[in-house]
Amino acid sequence: MENFTAKRVLGIFLVLFFLGYGTSVYWGLEPDVMDISELVVKSKDEAAKEGKKLVVGYTTTTTLITVAETLLDKPGGYLSNDVIPPSLLMDNMPAWELGVLEQVRDLSLIMRKDFSRSQSQSMEDKDLKVAQPKFNIDSKSWHLPSAEAEYREAIKAIYSYRTRLADPNQSDAQFYARADNLAAWLKEVQSRLGSLSQKLSSSVGRHAINDGLAGDSAAQQSTYTPEEELIKTSWFLTDDVFYEARGASWALLHFMKAIEVDFKGVLEKKNASVSVRQIIRELEETQETVWSPMILNGSGFGLMANHSLVMANYISRANAAVIDLSELLNKG
Repeated sequence: MENFTAKRVLGIFLVLFFLGYGTSVYWGLEPDVMDISELVVKSKDEAAKEGKKLVVGYTTTTTLITVAETLLDKPGGYLSNDVIPPSLLMDNMPAWELGVLEQVRDLSLIMRKDFSRSQSQSMEDKDLKVAQPKFNIDSKSWHLPSAEAEYREAIKAIYSYRTRLADPNQSDAQFYARADNLAAWLKEVQSRLGSLSQKLSSSVGRHAINDGLAGDSAAQQSTYTPEEELIKTSWFLTDDVFYEARGASWALLHFMKAIEVDFKGVLEKKNASVSVRQIIRELEETQETVWSPMILNGSGFGLMANHSLVMANYISRANAAVIDLSELLNKG
């Protein structure tokens, strides 16, 4: 009898284990890259349903909404703040979510500060003023309030902004597709990509020279740092950094395609359309299928592959193209 009970318990455990494993695999599937041309058509249809026309900024706003909704509605929903298995034991997808969320936060901030305002002294848009802070709640908050609830409220406010944006009778909602506004967002993009590139490159460890005060003899810093130090990402965090970069690249890829639509006139005037296409191409490479069952962390020119260095290569090239684009926009 005891032997039968032990086998029964073991059987139940194995069933639960494989059920949990299968669920985690399904929930770990990354969303596909969306077709922005379809989003543009969707934007036109949604505007038509509301009796409005597609205006400048509608595509970018729709893309922001779609990316944020995908973050919440993909298989398994939003996992970063889950406190029960199997999502509690998953780390790759929460890292991917963080990468997407950081890009959503950056774009919503720039929309609030720059895209929706004509001058630095102009009024903030009432809906974006509500949406942007709600995206900045702790991504792991699971109650009172939960991250999902706050993000839903933010998306709802952006929907309201988009409705007002396309309404010719409400001139208080605006989207200014100007070169200086685009350059402000690209500055945020540069910082994110630069940070991700450094973290990815540190998977093999590198000796970094402290150049924080370089170029200014009068410059100072708050505390002492050694002239040279070893920077290395922990082996346990290598896959997390990889998927964070992959999520950020996924979101940024969609935002770049939307910017290409709404800032078309600015880009053509600056002869910068090719730079945007180059950024998009590099970001598309980051979304290629990972055939390895795990993220490998080979060293230098060793026998094993290093997926982090491959990702760092694509992101560094995308960042270089972003810098080139910024320079083109800043020229007269």
